[in-house]
Amino acid sequence: MNRRDFLKQITAVSLSYAAINISGCSASLSRSSGRKPNVIYILTDDQGTIDMNCYGAKDLYTPNMDKLASEGSRFTQFYAASPICSPSRAAFLSGKTPQAAGMPGNAPSSKGNAGMPSSTVTISEVMKSAGYKTAHIGKWHLGYSEDTMPNAQGFDYSFGHMGGCIDNYSHFFYWYGPNRHDLHENREEVFLDGEYFPDLMTEKALEYINENSGDPFFLYFAFNLPHYPVQPAPKWRDYYKNLPEQRRDYAAFVSTIDERIGILIDEIERLGLKNDTIFVLQSDHGHSTEERCGWGGGSAGIHRGAKFSLFEGGIKVPAIISWPGKLPRNQVINQPAFEVDWLPTIADLCGIRHEIRELDGKSLKGMLKDPHSPNQHEHYVWQIGEQWAVRKGDWKLIGNAWDTSSKETLDDKIEPIFLVNLSEDPEEKTNLADKKPQKVNELISIYKNWKYANPEFIRR
Repeated sequence: MNRRDFLKQITAVSLSYAAINISGCSASLSRSSGRKPNVIYILTDDQGTIDMNCYGAKDLYTPNMDKLASEGSRFTQFYAASPICSPSRAAFLSGKTPQAAGMPGNAPSSKGNAGMPSSTVTISEVMKSAGYKTAHIGKWHLGYSEDTMPNAQGFDYSFGHMGGCIDNYSHFFYWYGPNRHDLHENREEVFLDGEYFPDLMTEKALEYINENSGDPFFLYFAFNLPHYPVQPAPKWRDYYKNLPEQRRDYAAFVSTIDERIGILIDEIERLGLKNDTIFVLQSDHGHSTEERCGWGGGSAGIHRGAKFSLFEGGIKVPAIISWPGKLPRNQVINQPAFEVDWLPTIADLCGIRHEIRELDGKSLKGMLKDPHSPNQHEHYVWQIGEQWAVRKGDWKLIGNAWDTSSKETLDDKIEPIFLVNLSEDPEEKTNLADKKPQKVNELISIYKNWKYANPEFIRR
């Protein structure tokens, strides 16, 4: 049976699987071999803060995401480095803020345009230097020039699209003209017209895992969904047919993701690599409320904000790490953690030394062993356009705050200074700036002292 037939056989499994209790899944036959662990980092695109069952969603079916959580650690205060795509991805790959990584805004989606500088050291380069095989599969959106595409940024193998999104069947980027085809395998453009991109991703990942099962590998598996265009697998749209239209199509896209994550998990277990593989899963930022996705079907739960916003709904994301037999199971970590932390954490868990200068991330290894360990970041700073934010302890200050969630009880005007104590007001409903001027000044001072601060963005 070839890989394509194998994939089709797996994805044809009946939805009766929904009745299976995933907590009873059998353990892997793998035993620790002393080898360095594989790492599979899964990034979803525009997935809302609570849009997994294990994060509180009551109307979604996400057994495979939930399985990773039950076999590992789930973060309740995990923050993306940006509320838009490219800067978030750059922060993961570099372990630095988007500004330090050279990617403060979205990369162009046209061929020949550069993105994240080739001088930025990536986690793939770190892993490769330690003997790892490295692969990127899926969305890139960090540069479309020869020296900023994946093969020039530390990836031995790459399959996917270079721009911000594609149609999942034609593989064309068509948000503004001229329409252009965008599907590449390594440095070559490939044409697979009519084939469903999430299935192509999964097929390429299965092939890669099997070809490299004897060596430690790092696989960056970057979905372009539930980002628009909203094109879920038809069986999932039918599964959610009784939900309102916006939520129905979005939910179907989330389960399309989940099913393919399950295929990767199953293959790792089939190969006896379960205890030798670290899975990391997160969303790149909050859900979209853009017109192109029907004004959005995702959810941030109680939180204000969505994609493009530095309110919690734009940057607080689901995040999970699992390494059976090596890290605690079914653990919930309530301490703040940040996307920039993955590079030093993964390197630490894999026993890899690196010498990246001015790394913004901190290893979470201690927190994974003891979830009550203190957060190693004294404070953290975000900036996107003229919006900026500082978090220190439970306090968060947003400059030029913009709410893209359109919650009925909240206005969406831009406020120059917005102060909140997240432990007391997680919904970010009440601006305390006028009542707490000393705290405002303290957090503004942190922003002013940040290397990439722009004094013109401080308005009061």
